[in-house]
Amino acid sequence: MTATQDGPVTTPNRRATPAEIASIKQRAAIISVMATILLTAAKMLGAIMSGSLALLTDALQGLVDVGSTLFTWFAVQASDKPADEKHHYGHGKVESLAALVETAILFTLAGAILWEAGNRLWNSVSEHVQVTPIVIGVMLLSMTVDAIRWRSLTKVAKKTGSEALAGEATHFSADFVGSALVLLGLIGVWKGFERADTIAAFAIAAYTAFSAFRLARRVLDTLMDTAPRGVSERLREATEAVPGVVGINWLRIRPAGGHVHGELGISVSRTLPLERVTAIKAELGAALLRAEPGADITITADPVAVDDETALERVLLIALKLKIPVHHVTVHSIGDKLSVSLDMEVDADLPLGEAHEIATRLETAIRAEFGGETEVETHIEPMETGLPRGHNAAWETVEDIGKALAGEAAKLGGPIHDIHSVRVRQTAKGLVVNYHCRVDPALNVACVHDAVDAIERAVRIARPQVCRLVSHAEPAIAS
Repeated sequence: MTATQDGPVTTPNRRATPAEIASIKQRAAIISVMATILLTAAKMLGAIMSGSLALLTDALQGLVDVGSTLFTWFAVQASDKPADEKHHYGHGKVESLAALVETAILFTLAGAILWEAGNRLWNSVSEHVQVTPIVIGVMLLSMTVDAIRWRSLTKVAKKTGSEALAGEATHFSADFVGSALVLLGLIGVWKGFERADTIAAFAIAAYTAFSAFRLARRVLDTLMDTAPRGVSERLREATEAVPGVVGINWLRIRPAGGHVHGELGISVSRTLPLERVTAIKAELGAALLRAEPGADITITADPVAVDDETALERVLLIALKLKIPVHHVTVHSIGDKLSVSLDMEVDADLPLGEAHEIATRLETAIRAEFGGETEVETHIEPMETGLPRGHNAAWETVEDIGKALAGEAAKLGGPIHDIHSVRVRQTAKGLVVNYHCRVDPALNVACVHDAVDAIERAVRIARPQVCRLVSHAEPAIAS
């Protein structure tokens, strides 16, 4: 929001805050109350002057309007209260209750009008209706004000999602039509058709009952937690478009206080790390708000095995869940059985009995995943759990190792060349060597690995003091 000398200016396309929405609803409700009181007084005066049953009916309806609009105002204020310990979803349904009361009032009013009009026709009560310019002016004023209120409250109700204001808008639409029918009845009496006023009262009652029926159906849908039309489809479409969502398990939504509340369950690949799942949920939450602004959807992610998940990924996931470091995992089939072998690292100081228990737990989990007939072989290796100390070796040692690496690469005649960035560290267990080399980028990884292994074996035979060699192969730069 930006401020100018003329006051605050709302940025275009910016969604109103909850406080602003509450202010809009309350202002619309109080203006409606004031307008209803003034119009009711004018209609009552016109009914007394003319003796019109239709106008008297309209005036009585106005008295009911005063009560209903005051009730709507209080309902709007109550619905804007935040959630508390007893009302976890807020107080939004107070508006639905207000609209339901509005419905009952409309039905009652329609019944009373029908009773009085029918009684007049049945008993042939003669009508003495005086049509004067003041009465006509009152009706025209009433129609104008009702039309303005009907239109403005409909806009506010759509903007804020207020059920109570939507009920008021429906009520005022009935008032507008009722005033128009009263005017037609008065014109009919003026033209000499004596029963026109009573017939107009019948028509008012019929339209009031129809308006009450439409409002009741909408309010009952809200109170029965009926999903708003089209919202589920939009939310599902937005969910399916988010990368990482494997499927939708359930979607339950309900309207309350002009907003959509609900729960969404999705499936994600069980191989994903927790950080990635959290990111998927955050991205999905933003997508749902774009599809349905103001929606409050709780998202639950369930890990599942996806169709393209490999056996190797499944083994690594099992080890990860058990927090057991593994490497050199191989998975292959033997007839109708699966064979899994791997290297498992444990603390070097751990007794063999405890290490074997860890291996057994891992093997049992793998068999549970792939079936009891699965062959599982684990090789237990010591793992360095401390931080071994070391220091850079002398330059002469680094130069000697570098020449040995380059010499063995040339002697073997393989694809490895341009050995560089040689680093040698002296540790308690011997020399640890790290180096870079270049190779044809089109060569596959298996061939590169075999060539590097051949060089390292030759160097370790020639230099027994080397306890570990770590190579980093890089694509050769095109000349």
